[in-house]
This record gives sequence, C-alpha cells and structure tokens, in this order.
Amino acid sequence: MKVLRIDASGRQDHSSTRVLTDNLIDALEDRYSSVEVTRRDLAKGMPLVDQNWIEANFTPEEKRDAGHRQHLSYSDSLVDELKAAEVVVIGVPIYNFGIPAALKAWVDMVARARLTFRYTGNGPEGLLKGKKVYLVVASGGVVVDSAFDFATPYMRHALGFLGITDIDVITATQQNMRGDESISDARAQIADLIHTGKTLTPVAQLA
Repeated sequence: MKVLRIDASGRQDHSSTRVLTDNLIDALEDRYSSVEVTRRDLAKGMPLVDQNWIEANFTPEEKRDAGHRQHLSYSDSLVDELKAAEVVVIGVPIYNFGIPAALKAWVDMVARARLTFRYTGNGPEGLLKGKKVYLVVASGGVVVDSAFDFATPYMRHALGFLGITDIDVITATQQNMRGDESISDARAQIADLIHTGKTLTPVAQLA
C-alpha cells in the first residue's frame, strides 16, 4: 500500500496533527502487511503560484519550453506523489478558522487542469478517483465541522474537485478547553477507523 503523508503544521515539536498522523501511520502499518510511506512536510517551504507559474501552466504541453517546465517542476513532483498514492494522510491544523497557508499552496500546486481534473460538457471532472484520504484535523478553540470551521469543508471540497471523495475526518477538537481528552478522542477514532473499519484494497488489485 502506497501512502502519502502530508504535514502542514508550522510546529515541528508538540504538534497535535503530527503526533496523531504518526499514530495513524502506525495503525496502518499494524493492519496492513506492506505500507510504503512518502512524506511531504509543507512547513519546510512551499512555492506560491506566481506569474511565471500561471503562464507555464496555461501553455499547452506541446508548446512548453525549458523555462516553462522548470517553473512547473515542483508542482509536477507534487502531482506525481498524489497520483502514486493509494492512501493520503493529511495533517490539518486549523489556523484562524482555515487551513495553513502552506497547505493552501499545496492545493494550488496540485489542482492542475488536464492532470488532476478536466473540464467537460457537464462541468469539471476530477481525475484522481479511487483514493482514500484521512484528514487529521486539530483545533484550539474552534469546534471542528462547526459554522466557524472553514478548514475541514474546504479540504473536503478541494479534494472532491480532484475526484477524491472517500474521506474520513479524525478530529482533535477544542484542545484549549478539552486538553488531553481531545487527543484521546482522536486516537480512539483512529483505532475505530483502522482496526475495526473496512479493509482497504490496494489500487493495484482493483480491476
């Protein structure tokens, strides 16, 4: 099973999403005989969409020159990682009611027409169907999935736009008030989803 792990917390130490994502990866490794994890730590630096990137992205593939390909090379590598993954685990800390800037930059880099979605006569169609996603969402004061949480619904919608609709959300909500209880609840959710949930079938075995 090929797993892509994406960390977005600005904290390297004492990060709830990083700790819980560790727990989730451990649970996947315990349940499945072979797990290959690719890790992408967005907090180490993410490029932003700029004029050069936009021009390169909207230039047809057959007309791109070396400069265009260079501007798209980092984005291409992120898309390749996402395409290769059967399971995607994303740590989503809620910052000021939304997702971290680095995670938004990742979404911008992987939402690529003709690569991860396409336009049809019936509207956009996601091209990354058949993947499983776990969102590990942690908040200080906001109740996850409440009217003041713009992070979780955004991630569901953005991934759904790419064709990824099999999404489970693990929540460590309101840690400022609930403390360790919030982390314990999230670990219980992981145990329930991974150890007692439906067995995932690797994409390579689907035909």
